[in-house]
Order: sequence, then C-alpha cells, then structure tokens
Amino acid sequence: MPVVVVESPAKAKTIEKYLGGDYRVLASFGHVRDLPPKDGSVDTENDFDMKWEVAADSRKHLKAIKDALKDDQTLILATDPDREGEAISWHLLEALQTSLKKGAAVSRVTFNAITKTAVTEAMAKPRQIDQPLVDAYLARRALDYLVGFNLSPVLWRKLPGAKSAGRVQSVCLRLIVDREMEIEAFKAREYWSVHARLATPGGEEYDATLVSLAGKRLDRFDLATAEQAAMALSAVASRDLKVASVAAKPASRNPWPPFMTSTLQQEASRKLGMGAKACMSAAQRLYEAGLITYMRTDGIDMAPEAVMAARDAIKAKFGEKYLPKSPRMYKNKAKNAQEAHECIRPTDMMASPDRLKLTADDQRKLYDLIWKRTIASQMEAARMERTTVEIASADDQVGLRATGQVMLFDGFLRVYDQGRDDDEGEDGARLPAITQGEAARLVSHAFDDEMTKARDKGGDAVSAPAGQRGAPGLLINDAASSAARQHFTQPPPRYTEATMVKRMEELGIGRPSTYASIVTTIQDRDYVRKDKNRLIPEDKGRLVTIFLLKYFPRYVSYDFTADLETELDEISAGDRMWREVLGRFWKDFSKALEGTSELRITEVLEAIDDALAPHLYPPRADGGDPRICPLCNAGRLNLKTARSGGAFIGCTNYPECRYTRPLSAPDGEEPVGDRVLGEDAGDQISLKTGRFGPYVQRGEASEEVPKPPRSSIPKGWGAAKLDLDQAVQLLALPRPVGPHPEDGVLIEAGIGRFGPYVKHGSKYANIADVDEVFTIGMNRAVEVLAAKQVRGGRGAAAAPLREMGEHPDGGPIQVMGGKYGPYVKWAKVNATLPRDVTPEDLTVDQALELIAAKAAKSPSKTTRKPAAKKPATAAAKKPGAKKAAPKKAAAKKPAAKKPAAKASDAEDTGGDVIDEG
Repeated sequence: MPVVVVESPAKAKTIEKYLGGDYRVLASFGHVRDLPPKDGSVDTENDFDMKWEVAADSRKHLKAIKDALKDDQTLILATDPDREGEAISWHLLEALQTSLKKGAAVSRVTFNAITKTAVTEAMAKPRQIDQPLVDAYLARRALDYLVGFNLSPVLWRKLPGAKSAGRVQSVCLRLIVDREMEIEAFKAREYWSVHARLATPGGEEYDATLVSLAGKRLDRFDLATAEQAAMALSAVASRDLKVASVAAKPASRNPWPPFMTSTLQQEASRKLGMGAKACMSAAQRLYEAGLITYMRTDGIDMAPEAVMAARDAIKAKFGEKYLPKSPRMYKNKAKNAQEAHECIRPTDMMASPDRLKLTADDQRKLYDLIWKRTIASQMEAARMERTTVEIASADDQVGLRATGQVMLFDGFLRVYDQGRDDDEGEDGARLPAITQGEAARLVSHAFDDEMTKARDKGGDAVSAPAGQRGAPGLLINDAASSAARQHFTQPPPRYTEATMVKRMEELGIGRPSTYASIVTTIQDRDYVRKDKNRLIPEDKGRLVTIFLLKYFPRYVSYDFTADLETELDEISAGDRMWREVLGRFWKDFSKALEGTSELRITEVLEAIDDALAPHLYPPRADGGDPRICPLCNAGRLNLKTARSGGAFIGCTNYPECRYTRPLSAPDGEEPVGDRVLGEDAGDQISLKTGRFGPYVQRGEASEEVPKPPRSSIPKGWGAAKLDLDQAVQLLALPRPVGPHPEDGVLIEAGIGRFGPYVKHGSKYANIADVDEVFTIGMNRAVEVLAAKQVRGGRGAAAAPLREMGEHPDGGPIQVMGGKYGPYVKWAKVNATLPRDVTPEDLTVDQALELIAAKAAKSPSKTTRKPAAKKPATAAAKKPGAKKAAPKKAAAKKPAAKKPAAKASDAEDTGGDVIDEG
C-alpha cells in the first residue's frame, strides 16, 4: 500500500483514520537531517555546498519508512504546507533515494486543514516538491549557520561569558536593549489635570475635565505645577457653569480580521497570559486534531466556503441582524506575506467551544479565542453614539468637557473584542440626558473618597492654599466638588512577548514560525529575563548587544535584517538565486569577521564601558564623579572580566582597593560596594560584593584562614540597609533549634542554595520565609519536617500526581513530581512535561507521544515490553550470558553525540529552524 509521510505521530494517526486501510501513514518526527555542528558544514569555498547529516534519533524513523517502501514504491510526502514543511519533504526524499527504485512514484500533497475533505481533496491533486520554496529554506539555513557558527566564537573569545549570537536572535535582543536604554534615559515631566463632578437640573451626575482657562485652550503641560493647578481649581470652583453645547455623532466599529500567526500570539499573550511558545504548542495540537487550519501563516484571507459557513453559523446562533448584507473580505498588507496560506480559523464553524468540550485547558482557551475571532470577523459592525458636552462659565474664563458614548447595537462585540497592550484612552463613560443651555451644578463631597484613599497611601501631601485640601498627588476644594490630579509622563513600556512579536512583524524581522523560538532562545541564553510578563535585558544581553553594535553594526541593523527577509521571499517566489544571495552576504560578512581578529579583550571592554557608561555609572546624588571609587575615593571604576567568565565593575587601584560590584543591582536597588559593618567577638564584619551579588564576611583572608566565614545576603534583604546585627545572625547559621523529641538528633535551621530550610540528620525541609530561620521553634520545625515526610522525600517512594492508565505495551503510565518539574513515567522511561502542559491537562495521547520521543532518544535505557524484562535480567546472571555484554555497550554508542549537541549552540542561534513535528 502507498506510504504517506507526515511530521508527527498525532498527525499520522488522524490522517490514517481519514484515508482508511488503503494507505500506510508514518511520522518522520520533524526534520530527519540537519547541518552537523562543525566547521565546513556550509562550504563557502565551493559555492555554499551543504553537508547534511541524519540525526541519530531519526535513523529508526527513516528505517521504518524504508521498510514500508519495500512493499510499495509509492511515496506521498504530506508534510506541512509552508517553507519548512517543503524542506522536510525535500530532506526525506534525499535521505530515501537509496531505497527508491527506478520508476518509484513520489508526490507531494498539502492541505491547510486536517479534515477528511481537505485530506482527500489534496490526495486527488498531488504535485512535485516546490524547488523555489526549498531554495528559500536552504538560503535561510545557510545564513543562520554562517552567522551563528562564525559570530558566536568571536563572542566567546572577545567577550567572556557570552553564549551565542544569531542572525535574527541578536536583532530581537537589540530591540529589548534599545527599549531599556530609552527607559533609563527617560526624564519624567510633571503635569496636572482638573476635574469636576457636575449634575443636571434633574440631579443626574457626570464628570467633566477642564479644557480651557482664561479663554485659552489648555495643552497637556500648561498646568505644570501644583501652584498652577490650585489656581485652576479655584477658577472652576468659584464660577457658575452651564452647558454650552451638546453634540452627538454616530460612530461604528468594524470587526478585526481573522487571526494569522503573529496576531494569534499577541492575543493569546494579552488575554490568556500565554507565551508565544505555549500558544504555538497548543495551536499545533488543535491543528493535528483537525480542529483548526494551519497555524503558521501570514495570511488573513478566508476560503469562500469558510466565509459562507461562518455566515451560516452567525445566522443560526445570533440571528439575521448580526449578519452583514455581503461577506467581509480581508487581504494582507504585509510586504513579505508568506506563501498563499489561509488565516487561522476553525475547520467547522458550527463547532462552538461549548460543543467541543476539549479536556486540555490551554487548547480549550485557545480554540475559544480562534472561534470567536473568526465568527466576529464576519459579523455586522457595532454602532454607537459618541456625545461631547461643552460646559462653560458665563465669562468664558473656564471651559470643561464631558464625553461619553452609548452603544446602539453591539454587532460583533457581542462575541469578541480585541485586547489592548496599553491603555488607548478611549472614553466609554455613559452620560445622562443633557440639554444645551441648562445649568451644570457642582456636586459637593464628590471627591471625598478619593482624598481619603490618597492620604491612606502615605507620602508627602501637596501644599494647599486656603479653601483647598491637599494629599499626595491630589488637591481638592473644600466642598470636594472639583479636584486636581498630579501626573507624570511615563517612559515607553518594556516589551511583552505580544508587543515584541508585533514590533518584529512591523519591522519585517523573522517569520511567523520563528517568533516563538526567537523569544525563547534569548531567555534560555540568559540574555533576557521575563518579569511580570515584561522582557528585561540582563547585563550579559547588554554586553552582547553593545559588542555587536560596535563591531558588527550592519548585522544587527533592523533594515538590513528586514531586507534580507525580503530577499528570502523573492527566492521562494523564484525571482532570485539562493547562492547569489549567500555570495553577496558572505563577501561582506567575512570581511567584518576579519576586522575583529586582532581585537584585544581590553579594547572590547573599553569600548563597551564607554557605550554603557550612563547605565553602569548613573549620576551621584552629590553631583560628584560617578566613576570615582566609593571605597578608596582615589581609583576609578571600570568594566572588568572574571576568570570564570562574566563581567563586573571594579576599582583601578586593585589589589590595594578590592571594591567590586555587579553591573547592576537586582530589582532596581542601588549597587553597593565593600564596607565595614562593625566588630563582633574581635572580628571585623564586612559587607562585600562579588560576581554573584553582595555577601557578609567575618575577618579577612590570611594564610591561616584562607577562606573566612561568609554568607550571601538572602533575597528580600536590602544590602544597602544591612546592619551589623543582621550580618552576625547570617554568619551564625546554621542555627541549632534543639534535639528532635523522637530520636534526639539535632534539628538545625539555615539558608542554603535552594532557600531557607530546617534539617534533621540528613533530611531537609524548606521554609517559606527567610526571617523564620532565626525564630523557628521546636514545634514548628517538627511540623515542617513531618509535612515533608508525608509529601515524600528521598527516603520514601513519591506518590504519583496522576494515574494515566495502562500503556499499550503493558505497565502503568504515571505523572510524577520531580525536582525539575512534573514528568511522565512508564517502565524506566521518564519524560519531562513541556512547560506549557500541566499534569491535570495532560492527555493519554500526549503522554504516549512524550514517552515515544524520550524512548527514541535513549534506546538502551528502555525495553518495548516491560513484562518481558524479568527473564532477560535473570538470563543475564547466567555464565553463558556474559557474551551479551559487548552488544549492550554497542547499543549505547549513539550517546557519544552529546558533546556535539552542546557545540550546536553555535549553530542553533538564529532560532529560525523549527521542528515541525
């Protein structure tokens, strides 16, 4: 029977169900070949000839395909319908050439959705592999290899502690670093706004904002001080007001287009708190289950039959009035739109989220988002009435404005409204019926609650003139009918994953399939950390960015990277030759590499030191030189590297002065240097700062005591405010609590690598609060230790978090809790759960797939059927079984690839090659 090859076993299972018993469907498990991580994999001297290597994990999958082809030489390549999918098909064909006889029938089929109709229609319209798409992949892969494999070693040699660079990864990192520098350079500007609570003659209240004063229209910064705000407040409170005009204008809002990859990632981040990687993982499962169309696309157009199905669903669920007279058509504006792909939409418009009842929480939420966005995109516009009310004093010295809107017809908003990254300032307040010429009465005590809350927050109250009251950031008149609020301009916000993807899309950097992996890579490299969903550059990321901007400015240029993406699109369209594009790139890039060959590390550090000076040496409060060493007051501070890698700030008077500090302090604290806290028991107690942060030390290092007692400052303790008593407490740890009441063994409390703990013999139990280490008593300590024993420690077999049922080959499948997170256990196979999958949401199919993938990586550590293992173990104990030992050793041979995998960091830096499986 014909052999159909797809990327993943889940996809294979679904397609085999549609095709029936006439086809054999097998999975390649993603790419079967890649460039080996070594010099010469792309031969720049031989027209960029590329040397491919079959991955060890892929050999058995290829063998299964080859074995199936022995019975039928009909090969159908059905990988994903994008550039990456085309590349996987090409790799498969190349790797299977030796197994295909003359006259073998090889074809390529693609489908945008895994439904029976889509699959059977695709099988009826086979084609050959699209060579321009493959050429675009080859160019991209070669570019990423040449940049990553040649630039990363330069970083390792010239910038200790740096891990890697990549063609797209480094540009993404630059975006985050540039934004952080904008934030640091930002100077807040003060301004005030004045508001009043007014009432109609019928007593209905509404809020208005001061927009003109002394006959002049107010701009944002016209009320720049509290004094000016107080004068404006007095002007409002001392005048009778009336409604000068009421203008009501109809307005409408059209729905958003259906999702493409980037907008799906942005909405999943905004509404579901889902990272780009987690979003794409959930979307992949939905696609493989046949519930949505292909999820890697730049397209927003929808197939005509899908549009009509959406209209039918709208009519059935919401009625005729929500259906526009004609279908809505959406077209792409992006210049680098990916090869003709439809938008991301449900395959069945009638399959609303409540009908599907998906068990996986992330898939259920994401499908709900996709279904609502798709249905809303074909619904009637929302209609509203926006009202603007102008209020003025009789002498026209004071003018206020009230705005609001009334929803006349909700339209698509009944189903869906797009989230926002930041406040866009749209005023949705409802206004009462207001008539031109009527009085606008000031309402007393309207702002009393706001005043109370402002005072409760604490801080310095604003000085108020007679007739007014002040609180931190607030002034109100004595009648509390009007208020002046203090504001400060805000710096641009740090990027979230959603706004990062949006910005990369605007600049034309990367592809939809790469966004998730790029953002993940820079976090994995410790160049960026995520805090409260915001991306913050680490010092290491700053150093790498400044180095690249200094010595390779062209290759971290936004325009250059976007132009290169355009050239790759032109290759995929057949308008450019991929080797010519590589040739032009390599000619200039190799010269830039040669230009750094003579660089000394000291030169690099000096250049980075100068570039980062505003960040490393912020202005001092006393106006002194920020580079003067605060310890010796003689040496100057500069950037230094440590023997073990990384960088720190040190004094030029070393070794006489040993002042050091990290490049930046955590959580915005002011970096602190060495200082003496006092004496205890005849020893000098000092606060010092090393590469890993501040610590306290008893005495000084000497020949007799080369390593004096030290203790790191726990998280949550500010080093700048640390006193002698706290330091002595830290140096006295671990603290004896007393003998255990059952066995008399001493219980101790201390702070270790994993935080505060209590210890009983060799058993440890964590404590939640650092301060409790110094106060915990016997009863509490015994309780904590007992609770740890119940949960299961090293001495007891841990209870499963969840029982998944029997494996098809026998034996239970369990979800266990491990030191590094939950994992699936079957026989001797332990497969870690992906970060975006919780034990509660894990399905049996997902568990089997994780087990199969893990078993494929470690064939020598598992057997297919655990039940058959006991006799084999018994036989191994017999004398005649000794000859089997060499075979066992041979089976472990693939493990020798581990060092090569580590080296692949240099290759896998661009984050542009995605394993579609």
